[in-house]
Amino acid sequence: MKIKTLVLSLALTAAPALAFAEGCNHAKEKQAMSCAAGTSYDSGTQSCLPIST
Repeated sequence: MKIKTLVLSLALTAAPALAFAEGCNHAKEKQAMSCAAGTSYDSGTQSCLPIST
C-alpha cells in the first residue's frame, strides 16, 4: 500500500511540470498581425502600410 501511495504522489507531483514542458512553445508561436482599416501588412518591412489604389 505504501508503494502505491508513493508512486501516485510522485506522478501527481510530476504531472504539472510535464504538462508545462509539453506546451512551452511561446518562442516559436507567432501572433497574427492586425492592421487598421485601409492598411495591409507588409512582411518585407514588417509593418502596416496604406493600401494604394
